[in-house]
Amino acid sequence: MASLGSVMVALDALVVAAALTTIRGDLGATAEQLEWTVNAYGLSFAMLLMTAAAIGDRLGRRRTYASGLALFTAASVGCALATTLPFLIAARAVQGVGAAMVMPLAMSLLGAAFPPERRGQAIGVFSGVTGIAVLGGPLIGGAVTEGLSWQWIFWINVPIGALAIALVLTKIQESTGPARRLDLAGAVLISLAVLGLVWGTVRGESAGWTSTEVLGAFAIGVVMLAAFAWWERRTDHAMVPLKFFRNRTFTAANSAGFFLSAALFSAVFFLSQYMQVMLGSAPFKAGLQLLPWTATLFIVGPIAGRLVDRVGERPLVVIGMALQTAGMFWVSRGADHYWELIVPLVVTGCGISLAMPAAQSAAMAALPRESVGIASGIYSMNRQIGGAAGVAVLGSVFTAAGGYAGHGFGRALAGCGVLSLIGALSGLAIAARRRTGGVDGVDGVDGVDGVDGVDEAKVVEGVR
Repeated sequence: MASLGSVMVALDALVVAAALTTIRGDLGATAEQLEWTVNAYGLSFAMLLMTAAAIGDRLGRRRTYASGLALFTAASVGCALATTLPFLIAARAVQGVGAAMVMPLAMSLLGAAFPPERRGQAIGVFSGVTGIAVLGGPLIGGAVTEGLSWQWIFWINVPIGALAIALVLTKIQESTGPARRLDLAGAVLISLAVLGLVWGTVRGESAGWTSTEVLGAFAIGVVMLAAFAWWERRTDHAMVPLKFFRNRTFTAANSAGFFLSAALFSAVFFLSQYMQVMLGSAPFKAGLQLLPWTATLFIVGPIAGRLVDRVGERPLVVIGMALQTAGMFWVSRGADHYWELIVPLVVTGCGISLAMPAAQSAAMAALPRESVGIASGIYSMNRQIGGAAGVAVLGSVFTAAGGYAGHGFGRALAGCGVLSLIGALSGLAIAARRRTGGVDGVDGVDGVDGVDGVDEAKVVEGVR
């Protein structure tokens, strides 16, 4: 049930890309307007993730999750009924608000619903299904657009959303986080910080990385982030206790998740275009050609979840990101025929399938169970920013290398390999599990004492 909502959210992050050409013809959009049909969703999504996670902890995770599904579904109807680009962009922004309420709360519900010994497997299934939605975006978008119309990309959310709401309200028990006041000042500051950083990132290529707009956005983001850190140290009801980041595993898992998402979203963006531009495939066929990648994720993801509970997160993050590094560099060499890409796509798929659930599990298990809501909010926001940053930065690399007519695809996909390598190096800092007296523990978890008043024993118990 948590996965059902995450599928809707993850699909809508990229499924629109396959319909942009049709939308441009129907609504008479410019290239920059089309960008905002994607960016408006991502901006509101990233801005409100932390706030939504905090609200869910206080008012009830199930209630907040169901409300997010309802808002997302209603906004999907607005998108489908849009007859102008401004209306579509506004509806996409509201979709992003709903998505921000769904994604972190889905992970929180998983953390609260499953005992520690089964949590890794549950997150593995969740990650596999969500990953398929991300990778399947171009395929589903192409099929729906060619077979029906672009509006049906949004109409299909309506029955799925209604079903998910009914199941959540009837099958999932309510849970809350620590009882504390809502940090409104912190919510505003972190939202403005994310807005500035993401705005500067997504506008960098079109407005120019040294333009006043982009540099100003980054400056606002950095100032607001510093103000957020200052306020969180000062207030007695912090949204994000900064002591969390003294935990080496939590910080390393979030770093790995950032680069994992930056590489993944960029790879989806460029590989879909590569199949169409370089191999001459139609949109739907291009989506089918990514199936070795997608199918591998579906098969390996749940297995990886079970392995997390047995061998710990660090080996899976490091090995997985190393495999993705190798696969991306392999793909970046190019191919004269599609069959030459099948093996590297499988290698890349295996890598992301191992690393994704392990990084999520490490971030959530590093903190005590009552902090799972805010942990998932931080991780989800971090991933969203990573995806936007990866596409924006490698988009500039693509253009600088000659774009479609030059070596743009090769350089951009090699950039995905570099991001994956940095993610693997980040994973090395995740604490390794050790067995002490027959009890699974973690070795080398820094800064656990004093995290929300929880001692190391409780943190170790939360990881089991």
